[in-house]
Amino acid sequence: MPESSDVPRRAFRLHRLSLKLALAGAAVTAGLWGGLGLFFPLPSFATGLLLSGLTGLALYGVAHRLLAARLELAHTTLRQIRRHEFDNLEAAHLPKGDELGGLLWEVYRTGEALEKDFREFKKVENYRREFLGNVSHELKTPIFSIRGFAETLLEGALENEAVRRTFVEKILRNANRLSNLASDLAEISRIETGELKMTVEPFDLHRVVRDVLELLEPIAVEKPVTLRSRLPERLAPVLGDGNHIRQVLINLVENAIKYNNPGGYVELVAEPSGPDEVRIAVIDNGIGIAPQHIPRVTERFYRVDKSRSRAQGGTGLGLAIVKHILGAHGRTLLIESMPGRGSTFSFTLPLAVTQPAARRSPAGGRRGP
Repeated sequence: MPESSDVPRRAFRLHRLSLKLALAGAAVTAGLWGGLGLFFPLPSFATGLLLSGLTGLALYGVAHRLLAARLELAHTTLRQIRRHEFDNLEAAHLPKGDELGGLLWEVYRTGEALEKDFREFKKVENYRREFLGNVSHELKTPIFSIRGFAETLLEGALENEAVRRTFVEKILRNANRLSNLASDLAEISRIETGELKMTVEPFDLHRVVRDVLELLEPIAVEKPVTLRSRLPERLAPVLGDGNHIRQVLINLVENAIKYNNPGGYVELVAEPSGPDEVRIAVIDNGIGIAPQHIPRVTERFYRVDKSRSRAQGGTGLGLAIVKHILGAHGRTLLIESMPGRGSTFSFTLPLAVTQPAARRSPAGGRRGP
């Protein structure tokens, strides 16, 4: 039976419920009238019948108003929820009152919760489609490049030593890009699933910063961009997973180098942030980020300028990894930027000297003393 035919049939059932209550009330009234007539002188039987009819009619009206209309509203709201139609959900937002009012309230709350879940599901589904499309694109580019260079070599370029070496280098570069993409995806997956544990313990931030700048110095020289640091001489050990915080700083500094201008600078800064925390920031005077892009730059594969970003290399997952690593530490990446004026990426970590004895980190690692 089509759903459209349910409405009049349901309405008929609801009226029938009111009618049953009315008939029951009339029957009770008639019975009482007859019973009282055995003991007391009462008006005629016709009067009793009329009184019973009026009682039944009154009960029918009351029942229809208190029961039928609200039950119909409950049926209508549930039918809309089943169809994922939430526009008229507010009609069921009534005071609880009696038990039937409480039922309508629960229907409303159920619809409200399902609407929230449905919207979240659509958001996740859209994100999944976008993510799969991005992964597909990121894989296709180096794969097509490798195939093209290999086919050219097989078609005769192997005999030309200069071309052969150039093409092999390009194949290797694209293979490394595929390897980095796979590694970054695996890293994010391990962090999200809790498979990758954070070993939280005191570490020397001076040493980590020095390692990062030494590692990225060749990339900065090639740009060319000046790397520098500014940390307090006597900085207490900070609490965190030193290896993963090193990865965070590598990703942030590398990004700052890539999206800078020749002759620019990248500065790695650490400074006290209250009595028990240190603020760590990567500051550059590069191309900057427009305000509308800032909330999305930590999404996987999100690129502000796709053509320029791919020309710079990388997998498009660096800031997503940063966000997840800091999230596993219970910390948030803060971004301040202005087009043409540069950017500041910062986060905080606790100082180890203020922390109690070992405890578990948010990501399941061990906290030091």
